[in-house]
Amino acid sequence: MKTRVLTGITTTGTPHLGNYVGAIRPAIRASLDPNVQAFFFLADFHALIKCEDPQRIARSRTEIAATWLAAGLDPEKVVFYRQSDILEIPELCWLLTCVTAKGLMNRAHAYKASVESNQAKGLEDDDGINMGLFSYPILMAADILMFNAHKVPVGRDQIQHLEMARDIGQRFNHLYPSQPPWFDLPAAAIDESVATLTGLDGRKMSKSYHNTIPLFEGGPKALKAAVAKIVTDSRAPGEPKDAQQSNLLPIFQAFVSPEQTAVFVDELAQGLGWGEAKQRLLAAIEADVAPMRETYDQLMAKPDDVEDILQMGAKRAREIAVPFMAKLRHAVGIGAVSTGTGTSTTAGSTSEKRKGKAAKGPRLVQFRDEGGQFRFKLLSTHGQTLCTSVAFTDPKQVGVILRQLEVRHDDVAVKAEGESTYVLMIDDQTVAHGPTVEPVAQRESMLAETIHALKELAV
Repeated sequence: MKTRVLTGITTTGTPHLGNYVGAIRPAIRASLDPNVQAFFFLADFHALIKCEDPQRIARSRTEIAATWLAAGLDPEKVVFYRQSDILEIPELCWLLTCVTAKGLMNRAHAYKASVESNQAKGLEDDDGINMGLFSYPILMAADILMFNAHKVPVGRDQIQHLEMARDIGQRFNHLYPSQPPWFDLPAAAIDESVATLTGLDGRKMSKSYHNTIPLFEGGPKALKAAVAKIVTDSRAPGEPKDAQQSNLLPIFQAFVSPEQTAVFVDELAQGLGWGEAKQRLLAAIEADVAPMRETYDQLMAKPDDVEDILQMGAKRAREIAVPFMAKLRHAVGIGAVSTGTGTSTTAGSTSEKRKGKAAKGPRLVQFRDEGGQFRFKLLSTHGQTLCTSVAFTDPKQVGVILRQLEVRHDDVAVKAEGESTYVLMIDDQTVAHGPTVEPVAQRESMLAETIHALKELAV
């Protein structure tokens, strides 16, 4: 079973070198792990909280999408989508809002910081604070819980939001009990090895400090001009220089090997001039960035290509979100009662129950085996065992797989094994085995019934 990892990118600006080293590059490398199912989204709903410039948001969405794609994000291997294309997310946000205590939102760091800033200025506590800022953590929770992400890479300043997402998801699970629970509780993934680049002045590279180095914007000329502005001391060529105290070293070592870094440090100690040192830094950055810049420019010249990629990702995301949201609507009591023909559209609805036992659909049953391990069975409409899972030591593992069977039936494979049985697979991993039956024709019949039962579970 793959681990679901979700990353959001706010669309309010143009990525700089610090964004690339600190977030983009490590996230893309992590997405290549065959044991990971990665979700990347452009958080344009979030952008509306602080930005009221439509043109800036629209351009930023394209620039950021093009940046991630140019940096190597493979839309065939990840789910790459725009938040505003998944309308089930704001719908889920409302369901979660209705179970979230206001007191929890009062404790959010961003809201408290804004209140304290107003108080320091002698203003009303909530002056200039909109509901988007106040309830931001709930929308973030909806982003995460919609896809039941297991891990969310965040900085330490975002840990509180992950904890809130867990609290909100747990509250919903408690109010609307289900087996397994509706939401898996996400964990924060903090990578201490991720580099934080220094900016032109030696502080953390940040747009708020106006000390950034552009990644693609402005091309090689802008990059060269920015590198030339990095602050150094007044030591002349020939004078020994302490590389560890230099603003150049943290940037240089982010783009070269440890061996090259060691040579650079030694040369500075031997008197390498700052001008030459900056030229070497520029060359190191260009070796990494130039090929990506070419791809970026091509994508920016063809925004329709970027849009096609985002729409492909939205389709894949909605294949998960739509059926899951339908189940959540039913859970809270606002799901559809019936279709125009009077046939129930929701498993377990009143109209089905009235038909008696004969109308029962296939179902998943959890149990504990004689060895104390946890398993599940897929039962047919008539109660026949269609398959039995492999053993798990943690019942939560069973819950995760059962949720996947219900919301990701298109990703579930049922394959023949040998001549007398079959297996049920998710992400190329066997999670259950069918019974041993003969002859082959009977096996094929049960295999087909299993596939049909899985599809019914997803309705």
